[in-house]
Amino acid sequence: MLPIHTILHPTDFSERSGYALPLACALARDYRARLVMLHVAMSPTIAYGEGVVPAEPEAFLREAREQLNRLECPDVNDRLERRFEEGEPAAEILRVAKEIAASLIVMGTHGRTGLSRLLMGSVAERVVRTAPCPVLTVKAPFPGMAAECAPVEGRVAEPAVP
Repeated sequence: MLPIHTILHPTDFSERSGYALPLACALARDYRARLVMLHVAMSPTIAYGEGVVPAEPEAFLREAREQLNRLECPDVNDRLERRFEEGEPAAEILRVAKEIAASLIVMGTHGRTGLSRLLMGSVAERVVRTAPCPVLTVKAPFPGMAAECAPVEGRVAEPAVP
């Protein structure tokens, strides 16, 4: 059996991150591993005609924290930790992975290719290339988990029980 003691699940609350959550929960349950859910917030800015105005950072950060706290992983509640950081997502994910000595990172990927990846960058790609541990990326639900992972407003996908 692979030595998996701590799993890091970075989330941006997207549909793809929602697909990765049940897998991270199932692995944490099966390996009796600690699961660290991480959200990295970047301060939003609003651009308009002649300048850039920062959005209400307090409200934005409060909502992101609340969203992180709503994520559930019932089978590992006693080994579940939530972390909220601010900064550049890839750099913070890598920093936290080292800090907690992650055995595995389980994260969603948007699957961008070509020009969109070049222009927008890829957090998952940077994490895969430079992480201190293995990285499992998920861009679609596992077969048979599509119904459980389907995003429903106000509901977080839960892992399927074998």
